[in-house]
Amino acid sequence: MPIFILVITLLLFLPTPSFAYLDPATGSMIIQGIIGAVAGLLIAAKFYWHKIKSFFSHSKQPDAIDASDEEDAEADRG
Repeated sequence: MPIFILVITLLLFLPTPSFAYLDPATGSMIIQGIIGAVAGLLIAAKFYWHKIKSFFSHSKQPDAIDASDEEDAEADRG
């Protein structure tokens, strides 16, 4: 069994000719994809900032109720 694993490992890591062509625009497309992924992660973090912040701060304080929410609740009651 160890010989089989050795042969498979050698076959995976030996260089083989690929005869491929990468034009100059390929690098800029990769950079554009990385920038888009980072921007998407930052936007997602912005939307979920409160949850992320409470996860790392370990605070169990309930959210404060806005004055408008209190007024709506009073109007519903009476």
